[in-house]
Amino acid sequence: MRIATAVALTLWLLASVPARADQASNASCRDATVTALQQRYESAKDLRADIVQTTRSVALGATASEQMTSKGTVVFAKPGKMRWSYEEPEPSLVVSDGTTLWIYDPTFHEAQKLPATEGYLSGAAIQFLLGEGAIERDFEISALRCEAAIAELRLQPRKPSSYEKLHVVVNPQTGDLLKTTVFFVLGNVTEVAFSNIELNADPAASLFRFDPPADVRVIELDAQPR
Repeated sequence: MRIATAVALTLWLLASVPARADQASNASCRDATVTALQQRYESAKDLRADIVQTTRSVALGATASEQMTSKGTVVFAKPGKMRWSYEEPEPSLVVSDGTTLWIYDPTFHEAQKLPATEGYLSGAAIQFLLGEGAIERDFEISALRCEAAIAELRLQPRKPSSYEKLHVVVNPQTGDLLKTTVFFVLGNVTEVAFSNIELNADPAASLFRFDPPADVRVIELDAQPR
């Protein structure tokens, strides 16, 4: 499932310097970044962005991983609406009106239909982008990198989840989300880089609906995302 997330990032950790000063500085940066990020998306009604998504899949029992990069656009609108349109390397679509989720593969003339449940949104780690989550309530948060123009946070879900942790790269001044990386329990990683972000563009409601073409086989699913 191409967007078994649909939302990710990667980088690493603090250098060794005077501990107390660094801890206080990182705590201050972490708190300011979380506040900016939460306020940015709480106040936004919708979001559109270009995306580059990289998925690294580790086969069960294998040491090597396979990597796939996809490009496209994403649109979110509150409450709970989203549309992921992939153009490269081949077209596909993931769209939800907040009630029903569709995953459409035009190459195979196939569409999967399932309920857009809270469990699915949690699996995609995008609740706060859809206005359905509070970062400090839902995650344990630590700062991996804090600079004037860029910060990276590690978000550890407080409740059992289909993913182990989430890294987010944020502009701490504006609260803009630049990149997310979802680390799944079995070792798979999905990274999404956002660019050309637009807020409050008021997308049409029809953008979040999907009517399968006549030649498309529809598969109805009830299962929660893995």
